[in-house]
Amino acid sequence: MKTMTCRELGGACDEKFTANTFDEIGELSKKHSKEMFDKRDLPHLEAMKQMNEMMKDHNTFLQWLHSKKEAFDKLPHD
Repeated sequence: MKTMTCRELGGACDEKFTANTFDEIGELSKKHSKEMFDKRDLPHLEAMKQMNEMMKDHNTFLQWLHSKKEAFDKLPHD
């Protein structure tokens, strides 16, 4: 198991997500993002806006995604 925070994954808080794989941690982050969207949490909404802008450029998004996966892979196991 490895742990990353919402902020480390491009979000707006220090909520921790723990998972065995990067894909699993991504799913936990998505669930959290949806919860924050539903609550209309302004810092998270701003982070989502920035993420949406980045995703408009496919190469930029892939580079970002690759960097987050590399960061996850380098983390020690909990």
